Amino acid sequence: MADIKFEIVKSIGVLSTSEKGWSKELNLVSWNDRPAKYDLREWSPDHEMMSKGITLSKEELQALKALLAGLE
Repeated sequence: MADIKFEIVKSIGVLSTSEKGWSKELNLVSWNDRPAKYDLREWSPDHEMMSKGITLSKEELQALKALLAGLE
């Protein structure tokens, strides 16, 4: 498996932290030197390892925000 290069450009916030110390976070991340996208996934305490997650463009994040605002 090829190495994945990433850079957390901006930490936006932590949603939760597990007993093992992994944190579910929303960050702005650049993957493989591409433009940064909004990224939601779990990270190890040292940010060396991560779980599977989702990346969203700014437009997709705004659409998600609108959907969440409609929830009761």
